[in-house]
Amino acid sequence: MSTDGLLAYCRPGFEPELAAELSERAALAGFHGYARTERNSGYVPFLGVEDGAALSRALPWSSLVFARQKLRLLADVAGMDPKDRITPIMEALGGRGRHGEVWVEHPESDEGKQLAGLARAFGNALRPALRQRGLVTDKDEPRLPRLHVLMLAGDHALLASADRNDASPWPLGVPRLRAHADAPSRSALKLEEALMCLLTDKEREAFIQPGMTAADLGAAPGGWSWVLARRHVRVFAVDNGPMAASAMDTGVIEHIRADGFRWQPPKPLDWLVCDMVESPSKVAARMATWFREGWCKRAIFNLKLPMKKRWDETRDCLQLFADQAGRPLDVRARQLYHDREEITVYAG
Repeated sequence: MSTDGLLAYCRPGFEPELAAELSERAALAGFHGYARTERNSGYVPFLGVEDGAALSRALPWSSLVFARQKLRLLADVAGMDPKDRITPIMEALGGRGRHGEVWVEHPESDEGKQLAGLARAFGNALRPALRQRGLVTDKDEPRLPRLHVLMLAGDHALLASADRNDASPWPLGVPRLRAHADAPSRSALKLEEALMCLLTDKEREAFIQPGMTAADLGAAPGGWSWVLARRHVRVFAVDNGPMAASAMDTGVIEHIRADGFRWQPPKPLDWLVCDMVESPSKVAARMATWFREGWCKRAIFNLKLPMKKRWDETRDCLQLFADQAGRPLDVRARQLYHDREEITVYAG
């Protein structure tokens, strides 16, 4: 069945938050549709709009917090014969233009992961058939949209299209990172992912350079400090708790035993990072103080979310931060793969 709207992926269990975000932002942009959710499915279709392309432009992927991936929904293909899934998919793609690549995926849910083998095998059969029909280019063409086939079951798939300049570059919207043996904690992966997802390649090169200075509030045992130290940034690690030896062995981390909500730097710093377990509004207000007082140029921090009304809390905390920061900032926020009940924010 052909349709029009958006398809977004999210962390399983956060479908209501993604649906609330899409619904509110679509309405503010003048689009009236509805989100269809299934708890723990890992994806949310947004339907009922007349112009899915216009809605997609109005809601750029970089502005969405709970969406790991944002696509333009093309068709819902149900009731496929397992002996011939290709024909109904090609029929659904008729008149939908040409694509430069095909990704066959499965939801990042417990049930969806069971479809991983099918997705791989079906992708190997589907790609040459689509190329033969002229629906997909013979070689990867980055100037054309990317086709996504999301397998929901053996007989059910959603077809969607990605503008490569307005979508995640990773399958399922998840960058693959490996934990380093010397990392003081797995939380290091959160900052690694934040730097990868919230900054461009050029920004990382320009914004993080050897000899820069940073503060890590609530640093112990030192995962985030260690990530910065590996990039030869000098770090004030602020925490009353102990730091891991692997962090202190870098030689560029100074451990300051103090309260992260009270400590202030002796001079302005290039970076502030913070992963403290505290109410999100309190963290947002403290981060705003650092910018208002001119104590840092850029920051990455986490906001721990409550169990209920998490989209409302996210929106309100980001607004509180913007209102109290004292100057216009480029603010980007996302729930990353290595986040759990939290979101990660970049400001600079």
